[in-house]
Amino acid sequence: MPETNAKSQPNDRAKYGFYLVVIGLVVILVVFVVAVWKYTTANDVVTVIGSVTGVIGTIVGAFFGVQVGAAGKEKAEAARKDAEEKALKLASALQPEVAAKILGMQL
Repeated sequence: MPETNAKSQPNDRAKYGFYLVVIGLVVILVVFVVAVWKYTTANDVVTVIGSVTGVIGTIVGAFFGVQVGAAGKEKAEAARKDAEEKALKLASALQPEVAAKILGMQL
């Protein structure tokens, strides 16, 4: 199983996002060409294109919304881990009596 590190994930997200946008644009273009070829009135073409672009726009927007949320979670987790490590280093430098007093414990 290939290992993934944290530095490669943003590149993968950008790559998949790019592919998603390109595929969406290609699908819209194909639907537009078919709609212009099949229907004679502009109203019919606009109806078909509007339906397809609404669905594709929703899917692309949801993808990027999830990606932004995941990136925010990763930043928050990294900040939490950093703060926890600093707190442990600080606590390890305290005298046992002082640490017990802060934690409300008896030695």
